[in-house]
Amino acid sequence: MNKSQNSRKTNLFIILGGIFLTNAILAEIIGVKIFSAEKTLGFDPVNWTFFGEYLLDFNLTAGAVIWPVVFITTDIINEYFGKKGVKKISFLTAGLIAYSFIVISVVTALTPADFWLDVNAATPDGESFNISYAFNTIFRQGLGIIIGSLTAFLLGQLIDVYVFQRLRSLTGENKIWLRATGSTLVSQFIDSFVVLGIAFYVFGNWSISQIIAVGIMNYLYKMTVAIVLTPLLYVGHGIIDRYLGKELTEEMLAEASEDKSFL
Repeated sequence: MNKSQNSRKTNLFIILGGIFLTNAILAEIIGVKIFSAEKTLGFDPVNWTFFGEYLLDFNLTAGAVIWPVVFITTDIINEYFGKKGVKKISFLTAGLIAYSFIVISVVTALTPADFWLDVNAATPDGESFNISYAFNTIFRQGLGIIIGSLTAFLLGQLIDVYVFQRLRSLTGENKIWLRATGSTLVSQFIDSFVVLGIAFYVFGNWSISQIIAVGIMNYLYKMTVAIVLTPLLYVGHGIIDRYLGKELTEEMLAEASEDKSFL
């Protein structure tokens, strides 16, 4: 590999890694907001009942809006850099997410300045408003949610890369849609229930039936988005192939497909 090829390979990993890191960390931070997908699109809530007990709508975490970008980026990194590349960026991201939570915990414990409280003491409608309480409520997340999200993230990434490579060994370089969508569907099934189980069953007070009900709703969304966004993989693949050139592309794809172990 000459100097120019090595530079393109490095640049590609930096760009993909930057996209992955940014969206994964943002998804964790903005995930505290829950929104109604139906009302956002102008529809009435579906009001589905699970187990004859839990009434559920498509109320989703705001992080779900950009999490599909992480799915796509994971598959592209897997395609060109293999298991080693995905593991490297996944563990780095998990560490930075943990760091973000530590920083947030520190800054929310700082005593707010009086003038900051005063100038933000009322809403535009004149109602009383405590900006310090609002800030802390938005940014602080419970220990269970943090542990659950980090565990689910890492486990999901490891499963995703393993399934991706196993499907790749069966399909060769063809059927990108199959290995990308297939690996996402398997990994996000695990992710959807692990994060809820740890955060709200182990550390919370949810029942198993509620974990299953909410997990199914989250997974339905992720499954739908994974299928809908599959064409973007082909667009990304084409752009990257042209950037790398035929020789370097073939070399990276061959190297990426060598390691098929789980860890």
